[in-house]
Amino acid sequence: MLTLTNRSKVVVKKQMTFWEKLYIPAILGGLRITFSHFFKKKATISYPEVQREFAPVYRGQHVLKRDENGAERCTSCGLCAVACPAEAITMTSAERKPGEENLYREEKYAATYEINMLRCIFCGLCEEACPKEAIFLTDRIVPSADLRKNFVYGKNKLVEPIEKEKRISVARRQTEDVSEFKKQPNVAHNKLFEGKKLK
Repeated sequence: MLTLTNRSKVVVKKQMTFWEKLYIPAILGGLRITFSHFFKKKATISYPEVQREFAPVYRGQHVLKRDENGAERCTSCGLCAVACPAEAITMTSAERKPGEENLYREEKYAATYEINMLRCIFCGLCEEACPKEAIFLTDRIVPSADLRKNFVYGKNKLVEPIEKEKRISVARRQTEDVSEFKKQPNVAHNKLFEGKKLK
């Protein structure tokens, strides 16, 4: 049969020589490659005993921060959920009752707050949208799990401990520039919440 491209080759069944049938040259060639890797730098590490250094811009597991008095900063305004392009954040709001001032910073708080880690793309837009500096992405790795339901993180996994010595540092993310920006009353981002335009 004639081919259109004229690139076909005739395959010839070449008989192996005696040395080729012993496979010794091929085995020695493979051993040479294997031994050469003994003297090269390892590409893997023994995690978790050894951990790689994260880049300064690394964004990992979220944390819901408390204020200096231990009250939750989140006021359930919903800006983080609206800003999330993956729609990974859901919450329900509730009103603070008398006597709960030490638990919740303002009159409105998030009764439930969930982040689906399988949906989250760790873009950090929730952090940027939050006018109360309540949510931050940390340098912590989201642990692995076997079931999908275990990747829906509620407040029990997101809110930092109330003890000051156990708080999660976000010093790398909470820069002075960001703090000053969120204090400027003339910026539209800050007016949106302070002016209570969200209905």
